[in-house]
Amino acid sequence: MDMQLSQRFAIIMGGSAGLGAGIARSLAAEGVHVCLIARREQPLRNMVDIIKNDGGKASWISADLAALEGVQNAITHIQQHYPKAPDIIIGNGGGPPPGPASALDAQLWQHYADAMLMPTMAMTDAFLPSMRQQGFGRIIMVSSTSIKEPIQGLVLSNALRSALASWGKTLAREVGPDGITVNTLMPGRFDTDRVAKLNASRAEQQHISVEELKRRKEQEIPVGRYGEPDEFGAMATFLASPRASYITGACIPVDGGLLRSW
Repeated sequence: MDMQLSQRFAIIMGGSAGLGAGIARSLAAEGVHVCLIARREQPLRNMVDIIKNDGGKASWISADLAALEGVQNAITHIQQHYPKAPDIIIGNGGGPPPGPASALDAQLWQHYADAMLMPTMAMTDAFLPSMRQQGFGRIIMVSSTSIKEPIQGLVLSNALRSALASWGKTLAREVGPDGITVNTLMPGRFDTDRVAKLNASRAEQQHISVEELKRRKEQEIPVGRYGEPDEFGAMATFLASPRASYITGACIPVDGGLLRSW
C-alpha cells in the first residue's frame, strides 16, 4: 500500500535509537525526509547512515531536548536550514526514573515536567501555522500503556505522559478542521534500551535474573513476546499518512494485547 508520504518532511525527537529509530526507518522507507533530533551526536550519525544506506533521506540535529533552550535551538536550526517546515512531528523521548507516588520531590517533578511536556508542545507551536496554511499536518506522540493502566513504581511517567495525551486530545479538536491530526501511541513492552534498563532494575529488586524477569513479562503478553521497534514504526507511519486522515484525538495501544482495559 502506498502511504502517499513521498516528499514529506518529518522531525523525530529521540530518533537515534529505540522506538524513535523504528519510526524514522519506517517513514524514510516511504519517501519521507526524516530529521532526527537527540542529544548524542554519534548515535544520530549512525542512524542517519543506516537510513541513507537503505536509500532513505535523513539528517540530524544534536540538541538537548530536556531543556527548553535546547528545544528552541533545534526549532531555530530547522527554520534556518531546511527549505520547508515539517509536515510531521513525532514527539518522543526517554522516560523519567522510577519512583513512588509518595515522598514528593518537587524539583524532580519540575525537571521532568519540562523535559517531557515542553519539547512536543514547543515544536507544535512553532510549526502549526505552516501546517494550517498547507492544510496538512500530523502530530504523533509516543507515550505508554501507563496512561490507561498506571504502572506501579513509575509515577512520574504515569502522570506526565497522561498530561501530554490530554493536551493532544484537546489540540486535536482545535486543529481538526485544518487537516491536522493529533494522536498518541501507547507502546507496551518493546526491545529497547529503556525497557532493558527498567528490567535490570526490577530484576535486581526481585533477586532474579534479567532473563527470568523477561520470561515472566513475556508470559503476560498475549502474543508471547516483546515488540520490535520497526513494528511500532509501521503504526506511526500509517498515522502520519493521508490514509489516516479520519483518525485524530486517539490513544492507540501497540502492545501485543497487553492492556486489559478498553
